[in-house]
Amino acid sequence: MTTSQASSPSNLLSQVDQIRMQLTGAGAPFERITVEVHGHNYLAYRNAFPNLPALINAGRAHGPREFMVYENERWTFDRFFQQVDALAANLQHQLGVKAGDRVAIAMRNRPEWAVSFAAISLVGAVPAPLNSYGLHDELMANLVDLQPKLLICDPERFARVQNDLAALSCKAMVVDGNAQQGDASWQAMTSVSTTAHQTPELLSADPALVLFTSGASSQAKAVLSSHMAVCQALFNIDFIGAISAMTSPKAIELMMAKALQPTTLTAVPLFHVSGLHAQLLTALRHGRRLVFIHRWDPQQAIRLIQKEKITQFNGAPSMVMQLLAEPNFNDPEFTGSLGGVGFGGAGLPQRIIDEILEKRANSMSGIGYGLTETNGVCAAASGQLFQHAPQSAGMTSPIIEVRVVDLDGTDMPLGTEGEIWLRGVSLMEGYLNQQGEKGLGLTDGWLKTGDIGRLEEGGLLRIVDRIKDVINRAGEKIAAAEIESCLLQHPDLLEAAVFSQPDATTGEAVVAVVVLAPHAKLGPDEVKQHVAGRLAAYKVPQQVHIRTEVLPKNPAGKMLKNALKREYVQA
Repeated sequence: MTTSQASSPSNLLSQVDQIRMQLTGAGAPFERITVEVHGHNYLAYRNAFPNLPALINAGRAHGPREFMVYENERWTFDRFFQQVDALAANLQHQLGVKAGDRVAIAMRNRPEWAVSFAAISLVGAVPAPLNSYGLHDELMANLVDLQPKLLICDPERFARVQNDLAALSCKAMVVDGNAQQGDASWQAMTSVSTTAHQTPELLSADPALVLFTSGASSQAKAVLSSHMAVCQALFNIDFIGAISAMTSPKAIELMMAKALQPTTLTAVPLFHVSGLHAQLLTALRHGRRLVFIHRWDPQQAIRLIQKEKITQFNGAPSMVMQLLAEPNFNDPEFTGSLGGVGFGGAGLPQRIIDEILEKRANSMSGIGYGLTETNGVCAAASGQLFQHAPQSAGMTSPIIEVRVVDLDGTDMPLGTEGEIWLRGVSLMEGYLNQQGEKGLGLTDGWLKTGDIGRLEEGGLLRIVDRIKDVINRAGEKIAAAEIESCLLQHPDLLEAAVFSQPDATTGEAVVAVVVLAPHAKLGPDEVKQHVAGRLAAYKVPQQVHIRTEVLPKNPAGKMLKNALKREYVQA
């Protein structure tokens, strides 16, 4: 295939389809088989790990390589597994943690978080990471849902819940705590144990993980997943990497020429799939390096990229926008090691896409779309595929079924918008304390995502907006994400949020809240004129609120629109 042919979107999609069949065919690395889960037949990767302990143990092969960097600490894989093995043995023999027991983790991103997760998994227990940003009420709501046997946390999180743990019969172990804190000493529990841990026999259907949804609009739900679901999702990340590399040879050649250990700057929380699956567990298996940043700061991120020779940064769109805005981002002396920038979520502002394509041409930059309930599996694109289809969420996974349906559940034609439904082997077992498909939001195994999108030629999926963010103005349906993307094309606007307000004349009115760039001077009328020059008149916001402070977000970087509505929508 010539360069000109390869650069054609239709030829690229055809090439991707051929590679996809090559990778998933009989005897291939990503060969698929049919498995039965809860009465439904799903496609699954034959060669995926059978359970989390098997995947974690694969990381032992990397021995003396550097694994994690946190402030002034440097951890090799050997050091990591020394502490993991000691903690696993002591969890099992000293604290009586058994297979199936739930163990909560509540601390900021740091090496001890990873040690805790791995040790819990190796004894067959179920790790349950909590939102480390949560205050007392949120943390306690999570713990009440979980009913864990043990909480492993740092002093800050312990101080928020310590007085209520006894009522839950939950013990605590405090990282960096003093002798009076908790029921066990972290230092003692991670020292060498005289008795080795024993990993029990685990079935693929056994519980492996509890993650909480982001809670952007309601109380977070506890999502329970099996070993099969988690391991299939992790193997799917390998599939994405393989197909991206095979379709982006120039970008891979540029990265290989730098001869750097693949290193990710980890700023997203480990308590979500974007941090846990795509960064921590993937790096552990493949011998990659993670550099933790204690608190997100774009200037500090630039310094770490330079100092640690970061090769990949994945973050929320808001993080990426702030990183791109740093003056030193375009200086190879600071970011020359960076081989790609990745972001998840829907409705990426066009400005981010344009800047990445301009500033990081021939890179492995990309996007992914998935949910906690699907262990992150749905669609992804990086490298050449992202460059050719930057508006899409990527190509759908070989192990996920995707439907786009009307309000009554009727399948929509290709290219037509509707609600996205997902079904597959990586889907959750369910929400804790909710029973039956109806309680889980499932219909015949299908998860109703609440996202509006459409399937396009070549298996590409495009996300348009959330159902709840679609505004009905005088019968015209308006995607809030489209207006937000338009607003962010203005160079003086850093952030934008769009939502509806009840209106006696039109049913719903369009409201925009925007954050100005430093030293920018822009009024509501100028913002409206900007939109009016680019979109249909009915999409122009009736109200524009200007603010200087950043928009409220949850730890995963998702906009907290309900908080904004409470602040700006008139009663």
